[in-house]
Amino acid sequence: MNGTEAFQEIAGIYNEGITTGNGTMGLLENSRLDKVINIFTVVILFISMISIGCTMELSKIKDHVVNPKGAVIALLAQFGIMPLAAFSIAKILQLDPIKAMTVLICGCCPGGSLSNIFSLAIKGDMNLSIVMTTCSNIAALGVMPLLLYIYCQGFAGLENAVPYVGIIAALAFTLVPCVIGIVINHYKPQYALIIKRVGLSILVISSIIVFALSGIYVKDILWMVLTADVLGAAALLPLIGFTMGYVMSVICQLNPQCTRTISMETGCQNINLCVTIMKVVFPSEVIGPMFLFPLVYITFQCAEALLLVLCFRCYETFKTQAQDMKIYKNVDVQLELVKL
Repeated sequence: MNGTEAFQEIAGIYNEGITTGNGTMGLLENSRLDKVINIFTVVILFISMISIGCTMELSKIKDHVVNPKGAVIALLAQFGIMPLAAFSIAKILQLDPIKAMTVLICGCCPGGSLSNIFSLAIKGDMNLSIVMTTCSNIAALGVMPLLLYIYCQGFAGLENAVPYVGIIAALAFTLVPCVIGIVINHYKPQYALIIKRVGLSILVISSIIVFALSGIYVKDILWMVLTADVLGAAALLPLIGFTMGYVMSVICQLNPQCTRTISMETGCQNINLCVTIMKVVFPSEVIGPMFLFPLVYITFQCAEALLLVLCFRCYETFKTQAQDMKIYKNVDVQLELVKL
């Protein structure tokens, strides 16, 4: 069976459940709106990758090349834990082929720029975080298609259904803006901060537009993305990433700062890349409303990351107060001894 036939087969299985009462498909057949969403999706990915590149310094890359332990462990966590977790979740929840494929793609994606923000909030190693985000996106060019090929063998109908050429092209596309960002930061660092600030504004506006247009595009069958199994997968995947990334780095005896960083890097995926692959690479009649899965995932990802940051901040506050109290008591004891 070739890729086209596989697409048709799994699309037929999936779309059986999204036919409306009058016999027409729930998916909107507005090709113009579809193209607009695709354009904004690509723009968002391009801007986010330039921003990642602008945070990258060649000196930091050199430091981690010389001492690669943290970066290697982080890469193993990113491409070892998350794809396996996605595969396991899809099997345990008995997801249908299309849902399983979307979860697998999300799990096999490299780290995203949000991990840098959360690493900063949790007082992690920012050098490691930035290097890890960049290296994982570069490594994804070869690793992500390989992982998808391996794990898709476990689902009937998906063996030949994944458009590997399209995914590789999308991954290669991400390297161009990333390299542009690195070059700008290296030769014109004074412009890097401006680009990041302007890029963030454009990114927020574009994301809101895509979210609104996507809601209009699949409004009749939006409920297909809000089922218990999809929500369960979206909640479990980042949680497993955060937890196992931390555990793995502790086992490897990294310092607390690095363990927190790897935890954030493992659980935070490049959602912009994931959306682009699902919306642009896959035909609309195949992926259906499941191209919105990354948006559901990022909601849980951010909520869980913020909860972890809150827990860490509370722990730090109580720890500082306990240490201050201990010092205060020691001073009191010394004063009492002096009086005696």
